[in-house]
Amino acid sequence: MKEDRKQFLKNLIEAMSPSGFEEEAANIWRERALKFSEGVRRDKHGNTIAYINKDGKPRVMLAGHIDEIGFMVRYIDENGYIYMGTIGGHDMQIPQGQRVVIKTKNGKIKGVIGKKPIHLLDPDERKKVPKIHELWIDIGAKDKKEAEELVSIGDPVVISYGFEELRNNKVVARGFDDRIGAFVVLEVIEELKGEKIEASVFSVATVQEEIGLRGARTSAYGINPDIGIAVDVTFATDSPGIDKKKIGDISLGKGPVIARGPNINHKVFNLLIETAREENIPYQVEGIPYGTGTDANIIQLTREGVAAGLISIPNRYMHTPCEIVDIEDVENAIKLIAGFIKRLKRDVDLTPY
Repeated sequence: MKEDRKQFLKNLIEAMSPSGFEEEAANIWRERALKFSEGVRRDKHGNTIAYINKDGKPRVMLAGHIDEIGFMVRYIDENGYIYMGTIGGHDMQIPQGQRVVIKTKNGKIKGVIGKKPIHLLDPDERKKVPKIHELWIDIGAKDKKEAEELVSIGDPVVISYGFEELRNNKVVARGFDDRIGAFVVLEVIEELKGEKIEASVFSVATVQEEIGLRGARTSAYGINPDIGIAVDVTFATDSPGIDKKKIGDISLGKGPVIARGPNINHKVFNLLIETAREENIPYQVEGIPYGTGTDANIIQLTREGVAAGLISIPNRYMHTPCEIVDIEDVENAIKLIAGFIKRLKRDVDLTPY
């Protein structure tokens, strides 16, 4: 991966962006988009949209949601301990004992998520997963007054994990779900820079996917695309304990995953497969026999209907602070979508059959 691209990825991934508070990551995304897109705008919902060849046909929307799961400050007790609610879906075995960052009006505050030590738990308590209201954030405040001078009700919180490189092209971070998708859809525009294409391309860093695909709904309505491709993560099934008979055979390093099912337009799927084969891009196929839990779901149902596709990056340990993806899968997703767009003709027929 080119050094400027890798640095952008690192900066994007290490930014805070829980649903409804995506501005830090969205501003980093916008700053890079200004370097090579023909225009960048932000809508009233907070979606950031970069585009090229604005008046081309067909109109293609690429969507990667830039929000992540997190927490929100809800209550501060007399001793200065902070209680929180969840933003998005959490495995409640994960938060306890983690370091966190709270984004406040005066900057970021460090803290830890506390619970009773195991030595003080009775046998029944040891068997239970704590509920969110049974955990608290300790910022080292001496009392409620000091805590309230630093932190406000409604402040967002994330677990404090950054971007690191592992072996064999693997990278680990908090929130690859789905800032990696937001990364890909913008880098597709960079990949297409200087190419002659017939399609117009609108790459969108969508907001609030983790709480109900909300940003895709508003941005797709505004863009009114003919084709909409979401880029998200999917479950890698190459780690212990996952039943491939239920989910499929998906591995890190074997290429981006092309979804197939009722959420996916047959002609979009076929052209993605054709592109991958002609350009020798490794790929995997995931059968999803229902509406996907991604932006592709809501994009397909926009206005009178959109020809939808879904490209996914295999991801280990989803919705944990240590998600792992393979950089080669990411690069190949960029090449695949760029190649797909180059093949689109102005008069393409998108009726599925």
